[in-house]
Amino acid sequence: MEPIYLSIQQKETGSRIKSLLRESGYTVRDIQNAMGFENPQAVYKWISGKCLPSLDNFLILSRLLNTSIEEIGRASCRERV
Repeated sequence: MEPIYLSIQQKETGSRIKSLLRESGYTVRDIQNAMGFENPQAVYKWISGKCLPSLDNFLILSRLLNTSIEEIGRASCRERV
């Protein structure tokens, strides 16, 4: 079996999170409150593509947005060189 090389794309994932929030009617503040964050900066960093949520936060997002982690995260696959 050949190795699989995946890379989660921050910008594309951020755009997807933003889109899913809009579709579900959630605001950044809603997500902030649901996750117990004191301020919304982490969520803004996710939707701007500056960083990715932790695995725990991906799980919470998937539950809040009624979707899978795979549907939230946008990955690209590299061929073995």
